[in-house]
Amino acid sequence: MCGIVGYVGPRDSQAILLSGLARLEYRGYDSAGIAVIDGGGDLGMRKRAGKLQVLRDDLGETPMADGTTGIGHTRWATHGGPTDENAHPHLADDDRLAVIHNGIIENFAELKDELLAQGFSFRSETDTEVAAVLLGREYAASGDLVDAFRRVAARLEGAFTLLAMHQDQPGLVVGARRNSPLVIGLGEGENFLGSDVAAFIEHTRNALAIGQDQIVAITPAGVEVTDFFGNTVEVEPFEVVWDASAAEKGGWSSFMAKEVSEEPEAVANTLRGRLHDGAVTIPELDGLDDLFAGIDRIVVIACGTAAYAGMVGKYALEQWTRVPVDVELAHEFRYRDPVIGENTLVVSISQSGETMDTLMAVKYAREKGAKTLSICNTQGATIPRESDAIVYTHAGPEVAVASTKAFVAQITALYLLALHVGRVRGTLSAEVSQDAVEQLEAIPEKIARVLETEQPHIEQFARWMGDTQSVLFLGRHVGYPIALEGALKLKEISYIHAEGFAAGELKHGPIALVEPGQAVFVIVPSPRGSGELHKKVVSNIQEIRARGARVIAVAEEGDAAVLPFADEVLRIPLAGPLFEPLLAVVPLHIFAMGLATAKGLDVDQPRNLAKSVTVE
Repeated sequence: MCGIVGYVGPRDSQAILLSGLARLEYRGYDSAGIAVIDGGGDLGMRKRAGKLQVLRDDLGETPMADGTTGIGHTRWATHGGPTDENAHPHLADDDRLAVIHNGIIENFAELKDELLAQGFSFRSETDTEVAAVLLGREYAASGDLVDAFRRVAARLEGAFTLLAMHQDQPGLVVGARRNSPLVIGLGEGENFLGSDVAAFIEHTRNALAIGQDQIVAITPAGVEVTDFFGNTVEVEPFEVVWDASAAEKGGWSSFMAKEVSEEPEAVANTLRGRLHDGAVTIPELDGLDDLFAGIDRIVVIACGTAAYAGMVGKYALEQWTRVPVDVELAHEFRYRDPVIGENTLVVSISQSGETMDTLMAVKYAREKGAKTLSICNTQGATIPRESDAIVYTHAGPEVAVASTKAFVAQITALYLLALHVGRVRGTLSAEVSQDAVEQLEAIPEKIARVLETEQPHIEQFARWMGDTQSVLFLGRHVGYPIALEGALKLKEISYIHAEGFAAGELKHGPIALVEPGQAVFVIVPSPRGSGELHKKVVSNIQEIRARGARVIAVAEEGDAAVLPFADEVLRIPLAGPLFEPLLAVVPLHIFAMGLATAKGLDVDQPRNLAKSVTVE
């Protein structure tokens, strides 16, 4: 979850490091620090607990000498609390070597014991300092930072991205990665490293993504990538398709507000270039018809919001491909010895493409012989490179920790995948495909209408509910995962109790939670094509209203059946059963944001959370 930046080039590095760290603040962190080799060849370091501004203020009061080689870090505490001493960088080799780290070194305790026995001392509680001291020892023996890195990397267990520099070798930053993200930014006479392209997008859109168990050395003159054994590795370049302004607020009150407003665009961009004459063709999947024709089972793996997108996608995948689909939490998947094989397609969903639980599940699936396909929003990420196929969502950078536009883009990508595979397998009629394509093409404009017509009203009653301590969410069919997503958003950013339930489960226990004044959101299914379900949910509304609950219904325009029983009705355009989730979730995103704002909370960086979960 930590943010990492490295720079070598002709410019003063402090400003580059600090601006890169600012663009990585969305990842979640509790301390920040930088290290620079100055013009005199000395290594200087400054780090502080708290937000990046604390470090900026400290540097403003007591400036540090600048130089053209530097590394920067924002830390999310794992080993040791968020203190100045535990913040990165960590120094070694008589403070001539600086190291930053993302991930967890699982065997740090035994390495630390070894180093203590040899007379080395430590100033922090972190696993990172163990790697720093170990690297300092190896560098003292070899005098070569890259060679020392290889020796250290071979001894570390767990997940890590490590960056280091030594004052004896100015103009060089070395990085290593295992199960943790690291990308390279290519400039003119300068080069960058980052845990995300956002770290250097202000300076270059040309990038390289290094692979598993590889080491990169950057100098102003170039980049060299090798594996842990010293063999040269060819790395494929890519161009970042968005620019720096896409990751800025642009006048919005928060990144979350901006990203909710971009939900129509996220869906439209995910559809672009994939709809042709009433059918879906995904160019990235060219040549994979035999793979799709041969599968007999699909397993969707994801975590959090992405898992709820997978639950929505299950309905479309089964209906259009006639292949059974299971949706599993990635962190549970590989620990229960699942039954998968060469005819299983494992579909992973991750906005960042670096979610550690999901990455390890993908690797497990491949080891068991399954075919793997990833749905991802981030170019150059690890999960797509570990998968047999990839469908990008093209939602653009999502900075707020709580996912919104990525969620609707993921559902859209799953629907496209279902239509593509259904066409390949011959299980989808031209008529059904044409109707689905028309429905999808209309979704961006319909989401825009929800934002225009309902947002002011939702924000107003969210302010009225600012002291609410508990909210329940009910849904059936595709509305059930939307209820789960609505509850998760509210928990994430407003810190109140929120639970989502399948409406049919109401009388099997959850109705015991309903008391006078209890706020309950109900996702009302479209009466078109699901009339029976619609009637049952209206009955659920009556049951909870009879017990004094305050009902907020999310229902299609023209649905009069809910009016006598709901205290508030949030209207969404007509869409039909499968496509309603892409609209019904929008009011829930707005409500969560409105309630958190009413409580005076930071909607972009909720407590204890980070955007990209890169440790298990």
